[in-house]
Amino acid sequence: MNRRDFCKGIGLGAAAMLLPRWLTSAAGETPAAPRRPNIIFILADDIGYGDFACYGATRVKTPHVDRVAREGVRFTDAHAPAAVCTPTRYAFITGQYAWRNPAGSSILSGEAPLAIDTAAPTTASILKKAGYTTGIVGKWHMGLGKGDLDFNKEIKPGPLELGFDYAYFFPATGDRVPCVFIENHRVVGLDQNDPIRVSYKEKVGDDPTGKEHPELLKMKPSHGHDNTIVNGISRIGYMSGGKSARWVDEQIANTFMGKAVSFIEQNKDRPFFLYFATHDIHVPRVPAPERKGKSGCGTRGDVIQEFDDSVGAVLQTLDRLKLADDTLVIVSSDNGGVMDDGYIDGAIEDANGHLCNGPLRGYKGSLWEGGTREPFLARWPGRIKPGTTSDEVISLVDMMATFAALTGQEMPADAGPDSFNVLPAILGEKHDKPLRDHLVMQTNGTNMLAIRKGPWKCIPGRPGGGNGKGKGPAAGKGAAAGPQLYNLADDLAETKNVAADHPEIVKELTALLEDLRAKGRSRP
Repeated sequence: MNRRDFCKGIGLGAAAMLLPRWLTSAAGETPAAPRRPNIIFILADDIGYGDFACYGATRVKTPHVDRVAREGVRFTDAHAPAAVCTPTRYAFITGQYAWRNPAGSSILSGEAPLAIDTAAPTTASILKKAGYTTGIVGKWHMGLGKGDLDFNKEIKPGPLELGFDYAYFFPATGDRVPCVFIENHRVVGLDQNDPIRVSYKEKVGDDPTGKEHPELLKMKPSHGHDNTIVNGISRIGYMSGGKSARWVDEQIANTFMGKAVSFIEQNKDRPFFLYFATHDIHVPRVPAPERKGKSGCGTRGDVIQEFDDSVGAVLQTLDRLKLADDTLVIVSSDNGGVMDDGYIDGAIEDANGHLCNGPLRGYKGSLWEGGTREPFLARWPGRIKPGTTSDEVISLVDMMATFAALTGQEMPADAGPDSFNVLPAILGEKHDKPLRDHLVMQTNGTNMLAIRKGPWKCIPGRPGGGNGKGKGPAAGKGAAAGPQLYNLADDLAETKNVAADHPEIVKELTALLEDLRAKGRSRP
């Protein structure tokens, strides 16, 4: 691809003469083939809109995340596609809303089959096609195998079959078995004489459970989470064997940090894409000893600062390798914050006034803004003006189309059916109209949806709902017997349901949602 085509692909136009050093050559030299920017996408787990200082937190300290904001752009209306983890990750990787595919629409167990068709284009495969070395480090949680998963053998299909060249991850969540790391296709450190068995239906082996032996626990569950005990913490699901491969919770963050840094170091001389999906701050919240008690806001505050250290490790590595100017760094989260999410860890009692979702209503699992409105920060020295703010509506499902545009690629017709190119907003380029005029968000499953258009947000009426206190497995889902309509421009906290005052808008948005369902895509 020549320089003209590349510049056109990322929307630079005449501004190409002002490009940073990664697209220029010394005066008098023949222009070198442009090196495309490295892309590092850092995805936190359960970080809320109010958890970073640059988004209003006054007690928890997040200097490295704040540095990204200070040196880049901070979005105020960015969203996870879902209020829970698996469907957000699915949408990020596929560019498709997860509610379109039941296999990826709900929180998966640690033994679920791969939710993504290996023949489908992915964010990783599109970047690999553009010449990038691709890697994932951290939490996967999109299923593995074909339904006959055996953790003692080659584990596939998985990340490597979806366009990643390298993968170091754990299968599901920190509170679910199996509690092991996987590198590419194999469990790390597994002794074949101590085979792993996993079940989410019945107890396997003779490992004690939290329900049977609460006296063995160093962290007690508040609800659920009372199956097999690993490292003094009882989990969801049962496992036996694999003793030499089991993780130590206190070192998960440091392990993933080290692998992320190594990936950057090993690929410093060629364009790379790193999907760094941290475990922090998902339960069980168990910070490394050197970070325990440092936040002044309890264990949850400690792991927020641990996440900040992960961001710092990436930024420091880029500085050391002189890659900062050549790298787009994005920081976001998979869903809103939650306080009590299954363990008695003092999250509520020790918060010291910290509000995980700031001024927003609802929590993780909620169709209110607290469930899906996320921090979203992007830094690219020389291309993104530092210290800027954007109120553009964007979603993590948009990253596929955005990265394709960044690398000068045309999106295949069958790729990213719900992914919009929001690169102009990230780069701070002027555009005449919103980059996306509507957005759909979901909770856990295919039916609990909300739709946004302009300032209006509609939650169609459905039975049930939660208490909105961030406590319990269904905390504040945002469902009600009748429709809910909010004008977010006037009522960000969603305190006034104006559906009765504007039935025509409820009708319009409900019809739009049904149309999007029927069409099977929303990307132009």
